This record gives sequence, C-alpha cells and structure tokens, in this order.
Amino acid sequence: MKYLRLLVTILTVTMIVGFLVIVFLFVTKFSEAFGPELPNEITLPDGTEATAFTQGDTWFAIVTKDQKILIFDRDGGTLRKTISIND
Repeated sequence: MKYLRLLVTILTVTMIVGFLVIVFLFVTKFSEAFGPELPNEITLPDGTEATAFTQGDTWFAIVTKDQKILIFDRDGGTLRKTISIND
C-alpha cells in the first residue's frame, strides 16, 4: 500500500510540473505573437475619419467613412494610392 501511495504522489508531482512547463512555454513563445505591429502615428487627409485598418508586409490601408481606401507606405507613412468604393 505504501508503494502505491508513493507512485500516486510521484505521478501527481510529475503532472503538476509538466503542466507548469507547458504554461511557461506558452507564455514565453506566444507572448510576442499577440496582435499586429501597428504604426505609431497615421496622418490622414483633412476631413477624413477612419473606420477600418488593415495591413500587409510593406503597406497599410485605412478605410474611411466617405467610402475610400487609403493605402500608405509602411516605411515612411506616405500615401501610395486612394481607391474610391462605388456603391
């Protein structure tokens, strides 16, 4: 009976340590993966109001309330292209 109690105790400790290792690995490996890297500041043309944001590797885009898509260069934040959305 003492041998069985020892085995159960060792199994319990092993499972707790294993769980803590898994939690530690999740926290350290995935902590930087939460959320995209956003630009610090975006200067929109006067009178525009942003409603959505999306990004690619070298660009990011803002959808405005007046149904336009403004595509900016990621490096300098300069406006690359303006696309009007027709209804």
